[in-house]
Amino acid sequence: METPVVSKNIGTLNGPLLVFGGVYSNLQALQALQALVQARGIPAHHIICTGDVVGYCADPEAVVQLVKAWGIHCIAGNVELQLRAGEADCGCDFNTGSRCDIFSRQWYPYAQQALSPDAIRWMADLPHHLRFQFAGLDGIVLHGSAHEVAGYVFASTPWAVKVQNFADTQTDLILAGHCGLPFSQHQGGQYWLNAGVIGMPANDGTPRVWYLIIDQDEQGQLRYTHHYFEYDHPAAAAKMRTHRLPEAYARTLETGLWDNCEILPEEETLAQGVALALV
Repeated sequence: METPVVSKNIGTLNGPLLVFGGVYSNLQALQALQALVQARGIPAHHIICTGDVVGYCADPEAVVQLVKAWGIHCIAGNVELQLRAGEADCGCDFNTGSRCDIFSRQWYPYAQQALSPDAIRWMADLPHHLRFQFAGLDGIVLHGSAHEVAGYVFASTPWAVKVQNFADTQTDLILAGHCGLPFSQHQGGQYWLNAGVIGMPANDGTPRVWYLIIDQDEQGQLRYTHHYFEYDHPAAAAKMRTHRLPEAYARTLETGLWDNCEILPEEETLAQGVALALV
């Protein structure tokens, strides 16, 4: 295998840009997003995926092939890094014996056996980061954090931690993923934007899933808006059950509630079941 591309510069981008992450092998959600994008007339080179194309749901191969054919910008999430390296787990560093750890022992081997050599080769070409310029800002797309691809950064994560990421990447704009929850924060001309994921709901008691649009205002300044959409989640859940994937995750697609809050800080745990109001 060739040396992986850690960072790829995709140059100066103009809006609007659509950002999403965490497809998690959810074909129904990805198809719904693609239809939405086509209706809005957003071209593939204005679309960015923050990784974890593969995950909990039932269609890893079909999802990879759709993203590959679409031709959008995409980075490797921890799941893609683990799969392309032939590792035995998803690389999320779940506590041994936790519910997330137990469930990953079901969906990750399923994804491994379902993926074609062509899909693995596609993953091998994905960069860890994308660098770009937008609205006069130096930006980077990363999965978890600048220091750990599977690092969890939430809205409640101290701003000082985010500032260190800006300093270490020499950027003012970070488009991140991995944590599963959409949020946006900015201070002092620096922006941390997480589009959320489309493969699972945001633990807010609704089956909605989220993406992000970034653009420029009349003065050329950055602006951003969070958006949600509905999709055929009953079909996605049914297909998970057909393939005997974790029932708890199939229920999550239907209820909008995560099975557990093991990875969440206290602030995000307390917000479980509270419908997000980001739009």
